[in-house]
Parts: sequence; structure tokens; C-alpha cells
Amino acid sequence: MAIITISRGSYGKGKEVAVQVAEKLGYRCIAREVVLDASKEFDIPEIRLIRAIHDAPSILERFRGGKEKYVAFFRSALLKQLRSDNVVYHGLAGHFFLNGVKHALKVRIIADMEDRVRAEMQSKRISREDAARVLANDDEQRRKWSLHLYGIDTADPSLYDMVIHIGGITVDNAVSLICQVAEFDRFQTKPESRKFIEELSLKADVRAALIDVKPEADISVEGTTVIVGAKIPSLLSGEQQELVDGIKRIVESVPGVTRVAVKPHRVS
Repeated sequence: MAIITISRGSYGKGKEVAVQVAEKLGYRCIAREVVLDASKEFDIPEIRLIRAIHDAPSILERFRGGKEKYVAFFRSALLKQLRSDNVVYHGLAGHFFLNGVKHALKVRIIADMEDRVRAEMQSKRISREDAARVLANDDEQRRKWSLHLYGIDTADPSLYDMVIHIGGITVDNAVSLICQVAEFDRFQTKPESRKFIEELSLKADVRAALIDVKPEADISVEGTTVIVGAKIPSLLSGEQQELVDGIKRIVESVPGVTRVAVKPHRVS
């Protein structure tokens, strides 16, 4: 059992690879579902969120909570989907949220620009020059998004376990390679790795729950116990306690949490 993330550009054959890998392994294949879940939590119509992902990063600053809120809800929604294993995710920045998850196989698919241009021309019925311009812009926007939201460059090969160039290697070849590597012992789910992603997911859920109250909170998770370190203004003692109690109630309402400890850090 494994989690497979596939990063790709527009018309880069990544979706085709993801779908076929999922079919061959009997895994779920997800992408759009994460956007749907995040849009519900973020209270933004799906079409606006999809547009935001493909437009300039600054568009998120117009929404209540800005990029921090978007990232919190996206991370929470994605990890909910991935924690069950046996899943292939193809989409933006999936690998970024799985740092430390040992049974996650991170793949980057790249394709020849000429093949991508032809696909864009056929899909949009536009000229070669227009297709090349659209793809170059899309690649740049994706790169800007990753840098702006997550501080990563999706083109950096060190972020992945495999980088596959679709060209000399066909889609079928790529599917076979990924399926073979996914069977390696390195990517099998073991108890410690499962515990890690479950705690990572719970931490993301708590972060999303607190995003409007204490977005800067320090959150740690051990099993189903959550410890929240929060800066508390130097108010009257009753007001301080009310704030601490409020944080505790929010975290206790998160599914999967059984125990909460709030550790205030007094600030003036």
C-alpha cells in the first residue's frame, strides 16, 4: 500500500499517467475532490477557487483570511484524502504536504513542449504561437503559486522520488515504472508511517479550525492528544482564561481529538 503523488504541467500527460496507475494498482485517483473540499471550508464557490489557483497568487489576498487560510484548508482537505492510503493524487503541491511520510511516492512528470503545444492547439483550436504562449504562462503561474503559497519550486527535481520524461518513455512505460516502484518495501505503509500521517492530518485539521482565532499557534500532536502553544495578551486573568478556554473548545470539537492542552505564552 502506498500514497502516490504526481506533479505535472498542463497537457503534460500527468493526468493520463495518474489515472492508469490508479487503475492498474486498484487505487483511488483524486485531484478535483480536494478543490471541492477546500472550497466548502473556505466558503468560496468552486469556480472562484479554481480560478484563484490558476490566476495571480495575489487574488487570494482579497478573500477573508488570505493565503494562510487557503493553505490551511487545502492541507487539511488533502491529508484527509491521503491518510487512507491506496490513493493517487495528481495536482498542485501534493508532495509538499507529505514531508516525512515514508510511504509516499512522489513523482514528477514532464513532457516535450512540442507535444504539449500540439495538444493545446487541438484542445483550444488555436495557433501554435498562441498555444506556446498559453502553456508558458500556465507553467509560470503554477511556479508562482508554489513559490508564493508553499515556498517551493515545483521544477526542483530534489522534491521527488522519480522524475519521468514522457517522450522517449511512453505513458505506458511510465505507468509500469511507477507501479513497480510503488511495490518496493520502501513505500509500503508501516505502523510508524501510518501513525505519522494520521498525526500530520490531525494537526492540519486543528490548524484549520484555529485559523480565524490563532493562526500563529504552535501545534503538536501525539496520537490523539493535541498541545497548543498560543500567545495570550496580558489581559485581566479572567479574560486570559476565557481565551484559553475558547481555544480548547475549538480544538476539542475537531474529530479525532481526545485530549487538549493549551499552553499560553504571555505577551504584553
